[in-house]
Amino acid sequence: MKNQNEHLETLTEIRSLMERSSRFISLSGLSGVAAGVCALAGAAMVYLYLGLPLFSNQRLYYVEVLEQGRWGIHYATFFLLDAAAVFVLALASGIFFTTRKARQKGQKIWDPMAQRMLVNLAIPLLAGGIFCIALYKTGNFGLVAPATLIFYGLALVNGGKYTFDDIRYLGLAEILLGIVGLFKPGYGLELWALGFGVLHILYGIIMFNKYERA
Repeated sequence: MKNQNEHLETLTEIRSLMERSSRFISLSGLSGVAAGVCALAGAAMVYLYLGLPLFSNQRLYYVEVLEQGRWGIHYATFFLLDAAAVFVLALASGIFFTTRKARQKGQKIWDPMAQRMLVNLAIPLLAGGIFCIALYKTGNFGLVAPATLIFYGLALVNGGKYTFDDIRYLGLAEILLGIVGLFKPGYGLELWALGFGVLHILYGIIMFNKYERA
């Protein structure tokens, strides 16, 4: 019986070592929750800036904001500052929670798997960023929000093979929301808040309960 338990412990340790070498497992579920909260806060600021009621499709957002600015801030400046604030806060919280988890588990935060994952995430994100700039420059403002969801989802699916499989499911959900947004441009902001906000929070809670809760 004792030998059997020792064999099981050895197999468990070998499995853990193989998992660490093949996947980036330091990603924290709390990072997803924090990113979702930041995204919802950013979306709320856009709602306040536009002065539109929830789920209002009386006028498309980009038409409304081009006709009038608020708070003495040009719409392009406001959206850029809002997006930058969301990105910086989400990135900072992600680094904080993931680094904390890695230290608690005695894992390396910057290993070959983390590098490969980031490279595979960056390729679709960079392509999507350029595509969104082109949409903005050509006046296709209503497609920017859906495009960000689609390319972000592609990035998650592409990078998901180097970390937990759950992140790929999140990516597929983001892509689906983006496709819906292509045909519902008046609801781009709501879908953006749902994808980057609500889905991130749900994903983070699931990940935390599944992999991190003792």
